[in-house]
Amino acid sequence: MGVRTFVVVGGTSGLGLAVARLLVNEYRVAVVGDVPDEVAAVTTELRCAGSVCDVSSYDQVRDVLAEVVDGYGAIDGVAACASVWAGGDLADLTPERIRRAVEVNVLGTTYVLKEALHHMRRQGYGNVVYVGAMAVVKARPGIPVYQASKSYGSSLVESLAEAQHSNRIKVMQLHPGPMPTRLQERVGDEFLDEVYALPEQVAPEVVRLLLLDPDDLYVSGERVLRADGRW
Repeated sequence: MGVRTFVVVGGTSGLGLAVARLLVNEYRVAVVGDVPDEVAAVTTELRCAGSVCDVSSYDQVRDVLAEVVDGYGAIDGVAACASVWAGGDLADLTPERIRRAVEVNVLGTTYVLKEALHHMRRQGYGNVVYVGAMAVVKARPGIPVYQASKSYGSSLVESLAEAQHSNRIKVMQLHPGPMPTRLQERVGDEFLDEVYALPEQVAPEVVRLLLLDPDDLYVSGERVLRADGRW
């Protein structure tokens, strides 16, 4: 097997950026983000490929992953890290914030997984790692929309993992606990958790899943949980 190629969607900040940093010294990495300046900064820092993409646009997701395949021949793994925060009581959330959370966390996740699996089925192997949130298994009443949107992704991954009928294509999910990233800062929310993990502490587990070999058994559908900053 030659040099492997990985796509990190949401790879310009937080956990996605930490994952890209771990991969880039040994593998080909393409980071995907929705802010042009951030994509440019990360590709310059890491000396890797990068694309600007709004994952809520199916056409953009399709074109970005097709470009990676055209350039490198295959996609060995996709880390689906892109997410939009929607914290606060439902009564306090604007329709715009609700819509954007659903566009990215629900539609975006669906489009990324759809296109990633399309290419992996054609090539006969590949790993997809969906980054969810511990909120899907531990209710947090202050984030109903965010929790619901991330629960969608978890349910989607469970169904897709069962549908592959081949362990050579692995669809897995990892649910981090709270992490201090730009996820909340972008919308002006304060990070309030007192016990948490850093993205750099979670990233190695995402990378472990991405690097599983096609012949590794009994791992498609694996669900890795992280609670309160501790494995």
